[in-house]
Amino acid sequence: MRARRIAAVLAGLLLTTGLSVTQGASAQAAASCEGTYTIVVGGTGSSWNNDGFYGNIQQHVGYPSQIPNGASAQAGVNELNRLVRNQRAACPGQHVKMGGYSLGAAVVHIWVTQNWRTFDNVNAILIADPKRQAPPGANGGAVPFGGIIGAPLAGADRSFGNVPVKSICHWDYVCDESAGIWTYPNNHVRNYPEDFNMDHHNDSAHEQWYNGAWQPW
Repeated sequence: MRARRIAAVLAGLLLTTGLSVTQGASAQAAASCEGTYTIVVGGTGSSWNNDGFYGNIQQHVGYPSQIPNGASAQAGVNELNRLVRNQRAACPGQHVKMGGYSLGAAVVHIWVTQNWRTFDNVNAILIADPKRQAPPGANGGAVPFGGIIGAPLAGADRSFGNVPVKSICHWDYVCDESAGIWTYPNNHVRNYPEDFNMDHHNDSAHEQWYNGAWQPW
């Protein structure tokens, strides 16, 4: 019974309310080779065509996002990897900017950790990343549930190699345990209105924003 209660709390964490839970296919024609190729990954319950991101975006990633666990995160990583490498094969010199929110931020985080050695000219934007490693604040909210959610979603790290990463966390338990679980879901859902605009983030940002203030990375 206790394990079930913990699992229920976990299922709530990383949940993006108001998004469709209908999973769609992400098959789309390759984007133009001009400019930056921007690709985004939504949070729990999102779909490739309803993830909250906006701006000049070339690709939205579809993956089994309904349950936040290691398997769904890795499935997202695999799909993200397929899309960006297909685009890179067609456009070798093009910069890739990838962004993710909540579970999607973990997907992008894990992708960078797994691929930075073999993929260059890329940067990442992590909004409410459950794998965010402190300081400031405390580690991401997925950390206490590591034994349930499983790798690679479990745990916190900054294994980004030489990839520029911008991390954003605002009074939100999902990316900062010290915010308190009572901040979820209100702060997690409402505290990032402008951050979903991918045009707001440049192609070389390497910094973190914590509770509205810039912090060294």
